[in-house]
Amino acid sequence: MLSIRNIKGDFFGGMTAAVVALPLALAFGVGSGMGAIAGLYGAIALGIFAALFGGTKTQISGPTGPMTVVAATVISAQIAYFGTLEAALPSILATFILSGLLQIGMGLIRIGTYIKYMPYPVISGFMSGIGVIIIILQIFPFVGLTSPKGIIDTLGSLDVALFDFNPSAVFLALGTIATIYLFPKVTKAVPSTLVALIVFTLVAYFLKLDVPVIGDIPTGLPSLHLDALVPTNWHDPMLIVVSAITLAALGAIDSLLTSVVADNMTKTQHQSNKELIGQGIGNSVAGLIGGLPGAGATMRTVVNINSGGKSKLSGMIHGILLLVVLVGAGVYAKVIPLSVLAGILITVGIGIIDYKGLKDIRYIPRSDAFIMVVVLLLTVLVDLLQAVAAGMVMASLWFMKQMSENAHVNAKGKLHAPSGDEVGKKVYMQHFEGPIFFGFTFGFKEIVREMPEVEAVVFNMFDVPYIDQSGLYVMEETIISLRQKGIEVYFLGMQTQPKDMFEKVKLIPNLVSKEHLYDDFTAFSKAVKI
Repeated sequence: MLSIRNIKGDFFGGMTAAVVALPLALAFGVGSGMGAIAGLYGAIALGIFAALFGGTKTQISGPTGPMTVVAATVISAQIAYFGTLEAALPSILATFILSGLLQIGMGLIRIGTYIKYMPYPVISGFMSGIGVIIIILQIFPFVGLTSPKGIIDTLGSLDVALFDFNPSAVFLALGTIATIYLFPKVTKAVPSTLVALIVFTLVAYFLKLDVPVIGDIPTGLPSLHLDALVPTNWHDPMLIVVSAITLAALGAIDSLLTSVVADNMTKTQHQSNKELIGQGIGNSVAGLIGGLPGAGATMRTVVNINSGGKSKLSGMIHGILLLVVLVGAGVYAKVIPLSVLAGILITVGIGIIDYKGLKDIRYIPRSDAFIMVVVLLLTVLVDLLQAVAAGMVMASLWFMKQMSENAHVNAKGKLHAPSGDEVGKKVYMQHFEGPIFFGFTFGFKEIVREMPEVEAVVFNMFDVPYIDQSGLYVMEETIISLRQKGIEVYFLGMQTQPKDMFEKVKLIPNLVSKEHLYDDFTAFSKAVKI
């Protein structure tokens, strides 16, 4: 629901965010291979629709570094097949539209709730890898040359960039980077990125420097690309689906990480699934009008909040102001040097790298450091989605190993045996700490094998909040084995979830009667006489 109670703050927040977003949108558009206008279209569509339908009040959305890297890969592959951007455009935009629809689906089935469980080493390695990719891909535009296709080709052609560069382009790029970092020391009232864009575009224009520029870009309102919805205009439907999944997953992660940043700054709580729906609508609309896909943008969101933005209105104002720029600024944007945009993108790449994680790599657990480095290398050299998938698998396996070892170490057994003239059973009590899950089944069997000869076994379940199917079945096998030896089985302190599972598969009462369930040790010891 839109609010006008803070309209002044929302206006200034949205206006400032738009000023920051403009040069980035143009740079991302050029970097993607679709042209500056595509970045601006994406920023407008996401700025308005993701804000209107999203679940983070202060989120500013648009093309981002990670999303542009993936989009550029999609665009490059489609152009390689069709021959030209014009011929490939329907297939490219179909991928972008589908990624938005997938995000809407993710929100509807509440996937956003689970993205928060992504381990930090995976996020760190991934984001640092994205930063490295952006920097590498801007090396050739930085020196005034046409970029080779892809990371590997760029790295293999660095000798060309070193010996055949355009001095004027290098001068503009270095000046842009220096201005972005140094101008905030003078004043933060005006975004340094915009200052660098304007100043060095004017320098190139009035000094008539011979450097590549953006060139003519369309003006006026964008048109709908309904041909993107026609399957006969697509290249490979499976390739489109896989690419769309990558974009949707990355956009979800990118956006929800920014939402967390916004929460911390505003002391509010975003709605993750609603945010995914909003991002999905924004990306679908962006695809329909020929724009780049995007996500929640951290820097622009922070600028919005610091400038007074408090509601969805700020994000929409940011998008509307970019639309106004689109209508009348195309004639000026065409003279922007590509090396200036490269300088802007290099600072974006530098800002994305997780220096904190890399700095602490000597001190964090070796497993985390290994995962971080592997994800970073896979992101740069192989594929972004495969990098995240590999990182998640490694992190999950390591976590399960640690949990299993911890559960095994903390599973304590104690023998209770009557002495002298005492009357009672020889009982072995087994205590578990934590969930009994598939990673612990091997250790569980080892514990059972090492039990001494007794008349009864008591499983202390006070600290077992959860048991999965593997744990359930190994428990069932154990009870059957003990019963075959004539050993009675008892449970203490059974929590709700394990008890429900035991009852559903009839382990209770078929193998263990309800009379063998006790709430505490005192009641058990009196009944069994130990």
